[in-house]
Amino acid sequence: MTVSEVRKRYLDFFAKRRHAIIPSAPIVPENDPTTLFTSSGMQPLVPYLMGAEHPEGTRLADSQMSFRAEDIEEVGDNRHTTFFEMLGNWSLGDYFKEKQLPWIFEFLTNKEEGLGLDPHKLYVTVFGGDEESGMAKDEESVAIWQKLFSQKNIDAKFVELGTEERGNEVGMQGGRIFSYGAKKNWWSRAGVPTKMPAGEIGGPDSEVFYDFGLPHDPKFGRECHPNCDCGRFIEIGNSVFMQFIKNSDGTFSELPKRNVDFGGGLERLTAATCDDADIFNIGIFAEAKSEIARLSGVSYSDIGGPQGNPSGIVVVGKEKKVGMPAEKMQFFYRVIMDHIRAATFLIAAGKLPGKSEQGYVIRRLLRRAVRFANNLLIPPGNLSRIADVFINEYQDVYSHLSQQREFIINAIKKEEADFRGVLSREGPKLDIQIQEAVFNGGVLSPDIVFLFVTSHGYPLEMVEEEARERGVRIDKDAVAALLEEHQARSRAGAAQKFAGGLADQSEQTVRYHTAHHLLLKALQQALGPEVHQRGSNITAERLRIDFNYGAKMTDEQKAAVEKIVNEKIAEGLPVIRTVMNKADAEKLNAEHEFGANYPEQVSVYSIGPKDATQDDPKFAEAFSIEFCGGPHVANTSTLSHFKISKEEASSAGIRRIKAILE
Repeated sequence: MTVSEVRKRYLDFFAKRRHAIIPSAPIVPENDPTTLFTSSGMQPLVPYLMGAEHPEGTRLADSQMSFRAEDIEEVGDNRHTTFFEMLGNWSLGDYFKEKQLPWIFEFLTNKEEGLGLDPHKLYVTVFGGDEESGMAKDEESVAIWQKLFSQKNIDAKFVELGTEERGNEVGMQGGRIFSYGAKKNWWSRAGVPTKMPAGEIGGPDSEVFYDFGLPHDPKFGRECHPNCDCGRFIEIGNSVFMQFIKNSDGTFSELPKRNVDFGGGLERLTAATCDDADIFNIGIFAEAKSEIARLSGVSYSDIGGPQGNPSGIVVVGKEKKVGMPAEKMQFFYRVIMDHIRAATFLIAAGKLPGKSEQGYVIRRLLRRAVRFANNLLIPPGNLSRIADVFINEYQDVYSHLSQQREFIINAIKKEEADFRGVLSREGPKLDIQIQEAVFNGGVLSPDIVFLFVTSHGYPLEMVEEEARERGVRIDKDAVAALLEEHQARSRAGAAQKFAGGLADQSEQTVRYHTAHHLLLKALQQALGPEVHQRGSNITAERLRIDFNYGAKMTDEQKAAVEKIVNEKIAEGLPVIRTVMNKADAEKLNAEHEFGANYPEQVSVYSIGPKDATQDDPKFAEAFSIEFCGGPHVANTSTLSHFKISKEEASSAGIRRIKAILE
């Protein structure tokens, strides 16, 4: 099947089972300083899994755009990508294991409504208990799975493995259902049960793996098992059963409303329908591969087809790449396709290559793509052609890509040109540093490597490769430590991830969130109605907003904005949340996120007029109306004096304001 067919079948399957189909949340979360990207399907829904009421009800399903920066170094094998779509279905206090597991099994194996996968190729894992926290084994899921497999005349033997290490020792043992401990089959935001703080929710999960039948590679362990990394088994779905809440004394209680969260990788599921372990052979990559082949002179099938290319000699244009394994050439293809696709989606979200946060990641993606394009002898200035291919592939589902086509293409062209300029300017400097290292012990200083990676924008592997070619060593652990420290400074604390859209739910953070709404409206009044938010960051110390505007703000403009905000604070305007039809909210010109799609029922916050009430919010007279999930203060009078602390450029055509409440 194609990606589009699998996506449609999944959403249709759950729509038929009374699930509201909700749109994908933005791939770059707004109003959330705790995480740079939406990295899973459940991330935008955490407030509802924690108990908030969703406007669309208790049964939901979607296909969520997702990006995981931590997987950049993993890309190049047969299954890892940084950008992916996560198919998801949720029960918010509705059904539980008794419906979820049979539905997923039916979707995977049913030919008429689902994917028609061979059930003999499916293997599942369950939670095997956790002695340290006193969590019991998930025997209920084992019984459900055994019944489902028996209906397909499959004897589903249950094998307790506990850990990946033991799985590598004892292997499959004829099993179909396998149990692992909390590190593999338990979900909470904090990890295993013992690390969960009081008030945190979590529960066991059950993963489904597809067996592609590849021979086991012993370098990953003596024996194979579902969680082995050799590539034979690939996880295609995971049902999380959010069942417990941790008490202040360290014990656990059952949640009054138990939730289900399923996530299934769209690309991996599509690969399973093709029974092809190489995820890059699914149709969504076909045109990109053709474009790279046209530009490089070597096709993906030449280097990675059924017969492979054991000679390690590949003709690229008029030049022979002698001594380079075919697998390496295939690696280049995969990295280029993944990184350009991911950058296309991130730039479409309004982000540009830069030195920090999302921009840093986009820059890293594109510069790695340039590096590997050079290895394939792709002529300079052509990476944007591959992006254009992906825009065409996705435009029917994600129309914002085609709407931002020129913006995306120009951004990629500029970054490629800039990096090639870096290579031209800084390349000789790196040569000098490596040459000096040759005569000074044959080791390149970690500080030098760090400088070229972070300040000059060199991909780390490019520095390593150039050093290695001249016999110079690099202390990878020391470099990794420097880079980890740098990345920790560049991103918000991961310990607070997914806290409902804000750094926390503290009173001061909520006050800044409301002030943010006032500020955006004030900017529109002072600078023009065409001003819109292009990013934000809200903590308990200050607020930050990025917005489109083509010039530096004058002192008079900043003073005017401050005056408007402080006037609205002084007026003591009520802040009211209303759940309403999206179409009605759009008629009110309610402000909403750049490039975002919304469900048919949306949450809207209005500020003012002074006599507005919950029963009669008086939207037509409101100062500010925005699509927003909250939370906010009840009245602007609870805010203190507003002051702009800094106004600066964020990127081309984007300004940034930082402000405080004194």
